[in-house]
Amino acid sequence: MDGNVFNSEGRHVAVVRANSIFDLSGIEIYKLKGEKIYKLTGELVGHLNAAGSNMRLDKSSDRLFSKPSASSSRSG
Repeated sequence: MDGNVFNSEGRHVAVVRANSIFDLSGIEIYKLKGEKIYKLTGELVGHLNAAGSNMRLDKSSDRLFSKPSASSSRSG
């Protein structure tokens, strides 16, 4: 299953290719088995709500994908 992952607020946070989840820079960060998200070590950590190529995270799974830091948007 290939597609995009969106957090509960609708922000694009990851990409799914085959059975792997990659961050937006292309680094594999999780494995996907069905709708279950696993760490690369095999530990179950969350769930996806899949609908075609767009997948949405449960609100409780938002924590799996880091938010951009406030300092990265500051100038100066």
